[in-house]
Amino acid sequence: MKDAPISTTGTILEKREDNMTFLVKLPNGKVVLGHLQKKNADLRDSLQPNETVQLEMTPFDFEKARIVARVEA
Repeated sequence: MKDAPISTTGTILEKREDNMTFLVKLPNGKVVLGHLQKKNADLRDSLQPNETVQLEMTPFDFEKARIVARVEA
């Protein structure tokens, strides 16, 4: 049975040079590497530092997260 992903929010700190990954700060202060799903690749150019995003993480790797949506204020 596949474990369900952990859902949380985070704040983008920085867009990386490869233009595909982001440094994202979690509510607990930890910084993780965030990447977009292919179906959300259109968000890549519009995401900026200090924006809040919805994340999914696997329970096996707390260093990476998938950005699934922008959280509207």
